[in-house]
Amino acid sequence: MSETIDLNAAAAALENAQDVIDAAIARLASDGIDENQVVAYDVAHAAAGVMAARGLLTYGARGADEAKITAAFTADVVADLAAKLYGREAEWGAAPGALDGARDFVATYRSPEFLATLADTDGPRHLSGDFEMVQDTFRRFAEEKLQPIAEHIHRQNADIPEEIIEGLAEMGAFGLSIPEAYGGFATGDESDYIGMVVATEELSRGSLGAGGSLITRPEILARALEAGGTEEQKQEWLPRLASAEVMNAVAVTEPDYGSDVAGVKVTATAVDGGYLINGVKTWCTFGARADVLMLLARTDPDRSLGHRGLSMFIVPKERGASEGFELTSESPHGTGRMEGRPIDTIGYRGMHSYEIAFDNWFVPEENLIGGEGGKGRGFYYQMAGFENGRLQTAARALGVMQSALEEARAYAKDRIVFGQSVYDYQLTQAKLARMAVTIQGARQFSYEVARLMAKGEGALEASMIKAYVCKAAEWVTREAMQIHGGFGYAEEYTVSRLFVDARVLSIFEGADETLALKVIARQLVARHKAAQGA
Repeated sequence: MSETIDLNAAAAALENAQDVIDAAIARLASDGIDENQVVAYDVAHAAAGVMAARGLLTYGARGADEAKITAAFTADVVADLAAKLYGREAEWGAAPGALDGARDFVATYRSPEFLATLADTDGPRHLSGDFEMVQDTFRRFAEEKLQPIAEHIHRQNADIPEEIIEGLAEMGAFGLSIPEAYGGFATGDESDYIGMVVATEELSRGSLGAGGSLITRPEILARALEAGGTEEQKQEWLPRLASAEVMNAVAVTEPDYGSDVAGVKVTATAVDGGYLINGVKTWCTFGARADVLMLLARTDPDRSLGHRGLSMFIVPKERGASEGFELTSESPHGTGRMEGRPIDTIGYRGMHSYEIAFDNWFVPEENLIGGEGGKGRGFYYQMAGFENGRLQTAARALGVMQSALEEARAYAKDRIVFGQSVYDYQLTQAKLARMAVTIQGARQFSYEVARLMAKGEGALEASMIKAYVCKAAEWVTREAMQIHGGFGYAEEYTVSRLFVDARVLSIFEGADETLALKVIARQLVARHKAAQGA
């Protein structure tokens, strides 16, 4: 096969794919998303893949390996779309054979012979010198501090050692997204976002639960404060978040309401000097260790208002025991109680998740984000935080995938089966190549989304990168486990932890189905209608 990669053919294949997606979006615009949920879900994921591949074309022009990665990634994306489309053309509003124009391209760049050339190729990241330094710094911390304890934390469901938090604080990890004026390191340009992505990936490569996720919660609260907090609130909380003097958890989800936050039942009832919080939150990760909770509650009892009746609070609390906690607080309104019950999980251990019940827990009025002007705007402050959280979740997925690839590649080279290493088999090489290509394509997409978000754009793209990368992480870690064979199922091998950790990624920060149907598909349809002048 010629070493010269025809990126024009890749671009043409993507145009072909985009035409199919556009036809499906047009059909959804006319026939409705809720009436065609399966198509809408598939379109959302296909659109995310195509967007990632289109962005990769620039990367592909930078060198031979980059061009190979781009071609293989694009071929995979188009093949995945074809699999979704086959036999369902009418549902998508596409003609039979709508992707025939890309057939030769896919055949060429999904061939085992071509993929074999990429089995040991990760491809350059093309980071600037500053970001390479960030990568090296956080990678070194992950390898020296996180990896040696990651298996212990996972198997014993142990707590994250305080020295890990202290070490990250010394490195400035918690201030990456906080403006310099408030004690952080953010300068207001794209370097803030890309730096966060790079740092998060490296920490997650060491440990998802004990590393990468530690900086997610401060990021979410900081962005919410930047979006709606008063100047006094920013001065009070942002420097303390940046230094890790205060660690926070996020209390949004409820037992009966997950991603559908409009149904939130927890109430914040106005009393003299503040509010009384009553109700139950669940999946409050890091809830015991946290010093404050970022809590979404209903301040308007009129439930017909939906999300417009919600407000966001910073709720101080004492640190509790990881095995469960009961806290009390005194106020002029009596004794408030907070009880946290741990939720056992198959992975993502170290931070621990909790169901937390509130009984007349008093919050001072100055802790209502935005003050009186913030009443009813809690949903929007939450989304300001969660948009960034979705990009960061994609970065966490990248770290988990990269670790899985490295584990699989090393094992395949060492393991001898039927007289030769597992790595030498064609099937193994094809798997490793597709894993590496998927990771680099997703990584470059995450950098592009970071640049968009730095300009105040990219809300849709942040949801798309989260949906695409988190689903990809499940496949990559599964293949890594499969390459290990029976040993992949043993807890003594790192890959088993990576597999169960990856499973959570499509659930938190917006469940995959909700994200696809309620955010991505809706925004794609809205963009289509706007373009049509509807």
